[in-house]
Amino acid sequence: MDKQQVAEILVEIGTLLELQGENPFKTRAYLNAARTLESLNEPLEQLVAEDRLGGIKGIGAALQQKITELVTTGKLAYYDELKASVPAGLVALLEVPGLGPKKIQVLRQKLGIESIEALERACRAGQVATLPGFGEKTQANLLEGIERRRRYAAKHLLSTALAAADPLLEALRAQPDVIRCGTAGSLRRSKEVIGDIDLLASSQQPARVIEFFTQQPGILKVLAQGDTKASVILAGGIQADLRVVSDEEFPFALMYFTGSKEHNIVMRQRAIERGLRLNEYGLFKSTEETRDPQRRLPCQDEAEVFARLGLAFVPPELREDYGEFAAAEQGDLPRLIEWTDLRGSLHNHSTASDGHQTLEEIAAHAQELGLAYWAVTDHSKSSFQANGLDAARLRRQIQEIKALNQRLADQGSAFRLLTGTEVDILRDRLDFDDDLLAELDVVIASLHVAANNEADNTKRLIRAAQNKFVHALGHPSGRLLLEREPYPINLQAVMDACAETGTWIELNCNPRRFDLDWRHWPYARARGVKCVINPDAHRREHAGYLRLGVAVARKGWLTRADVINTLPLAQLHRALAAKRKS
Repeated sequence: MDKQQVAEILVEIGTLLELQGENPFKTRAYLNAARTLESLNEPLEQLVAEDRLGGIKGIGAALQQKITELVTTGKLAYYDELKASVPAGLVALLEVPGLGPKKIQVLRQKLGIESIEALERACRAGQVATLPGFGEKTQANLLEGIERRRRYAAKHLLSTALAAADPLLEALRAQPDVIRCGTAGSLRRSKEVIGDIDLLASSQQPARVIEFFTQQPGILKVLAQGDTKASVILAGGIQADLRVVSDEEFPFALMYFTGSKEHNIVMRQRAIERGLRLNEYGLFKSTEETRDPQRRLPCQDEAEVFARLGLAFVPPELREDYGEFAAAEQGDLPRLIEWTDLRGSLHNHSTASDGHQTLEEIAAHAQELGLAYWAVTDHSKSSFQANGLDAARLRRQIQEIKALNQRLADQGSAFRLLTGTEVDILRDRLDFDDDLLAELDVVIASLHVAANNEADNTKRLIRAAQNKFVHALGHPSGRLLLEREPYPINLQAVMDACAETGTWIELNCNPRRFDLDWRHWPYARARGVKCVINPDAHRREHAGYLRLGVAVARKGWLTRADVINTLPLAQLHRALAAKRKS
C-alpha cells in the first residue's frame, strides 16, 4: 500500500474507534498519524524498509507496527477485527448529514439506534428531539437528510462513474472482436450526477464481447446477459450496461444512447420533417419505423448524421435541448474550451490550513503537470475548523512564497506560485481587512456559513463582488452534490453584480461541487462574466479535477476566452490588476 491508502485506513480506524466510544486521545492519534503520512516528503515504503518510521513525531511503536503491516502485506488484522466488531448500520449513520461519531454514540447509548432505519423511526416518534444536544430542528434536519440520502441512493458523482467506466473501456478496446467502443448516456454528456454507466461497442461477434465483458474484474454481480446486451453491478453499487451493435449501426446507436431524451426528440422530429426515420439502428429513407439496412443512409460517424439533418456537429456535452439546435443550424456553435487550454489554478490549499502538501510539494507537482502557475489560497481565520490563517500567518506565507519563487527563478524555471486567500464572506464584512487583501496576488471570497434567507445571502455575495480586492466568488451556491442543496441565493442578481464590477465566478471543479452549475453559465457568459475553473485542491491528486472542470465548463457553453485561467502568467497578472483599478 502507498501512503495515501494507509492514511485512509488510519482515518477509518480513528472513526471506528470513536464510534465505539474509545478514548479521544487514542482516536486522535490515528487521525494525526494519517495527516503526518500525507505530508511526508519521501516514499513511505522507503521509510518502512529502512526502519525509520519510529523517528517521525507522532508515530509510536504501536502505530509503527500497524503501518509496517499495511505497507508490507496490504492488510491489517487489527483493522479487519475492528470493522467486524462495529455494526455496519452504525457506520452507515455517518452518511446522514449532521451526524458525527459523537452524536451517533449518544443515539446508540440513549435510544439503542444502530441503523438509519432505527434513526428514522426514532425521529418520527419524536424521541431524538428530547436528547441533549439535539432538539426539534436537529431532528427535522436528520429526517430531511435521510430522505435526501434515499432519493440519491441510485445516483453517483461524475468522478465515481468515470473511475468505474475507464477500466471497462480500456479492456473493451483491447478485446480483439471490438471494432469501436465508447461511453454513452449522461456520462458522455458530462452530467455532474449520473445514474447508470452506458457503454457501447461495435463488433461482428457480439456474444463473445458480451461474455468477455461480464468476466471483467470489479464486477460484483451480472444482472442480465444476452447476445447483444449485458447489465452488471460494479463495486460501489453502480450499474453498467453494455450494448453491442454492428459497426454500420454504431454512429446511430452512439447518438441515440448518448441522449439526452429531449435532444433525441428534436433530432427524430427533424428526420421526420425530411421524410426520414431516425432511431438507434440508423437514419432511414422511410416514413415508417424500420431497421431495413437497404434503406439506411450510410454515415461513418455522428458528424455525418448531424450533417444529413442540416446541422453542424453538436458536442455531446451540449445535447440537452438548451439552444444547441438553433446554433447548429446557423453554424454558430462555439469552439468549446479544451483541457489543454488551462495554464493553472487560482483556488487551492496547503498544509498551512487544511491542505496536505507543502508549498514546495505543490510547486513541484504543478510543474510536473506542465502548468505555468498555481495560487495558494488557504482559508482565513474564521474557518477555524480548517485551521484558517490569521493576518500574521498569512503575511509569513506571503514571504515564504516569494522566497520559493526566487529559488525557482534562480533555477531557470518560469513557473510561479501566487499568493492568495480564500477569505470568508461574513455577515457584515470580509474576514480580512482590505490592506491585507491588497498585498495578495489572488483573492477568492467564499460563503461558508450561509443564512436561511435568500436576501441576506445574495446581499453578502454582491457586497463581496463590489470589493475591488476580490477577484472571484468561490463555489457561489454552496451546494454539495448528493449531500446538500444550494444555499437560497438570487444567482442572477449575483451574476449581474459580477458583470458590473468585473468580478469572476468560480467553477469549483471538486466533483462534489461543480459550482457554479453549468445551467447558469450561458447567462453569465452573455453578461460578460468570466469563469475561473478551480479544483479547490487539498491534495496532490485534486489537480486532476481540472479535466473534469473543463468537461462541465463545456457543458455550460464556455470557450477558452471565457475562462481566466487559460491566460499566460503575464496576461493573468494584468487581469488580476485590472479589478483593483476598476
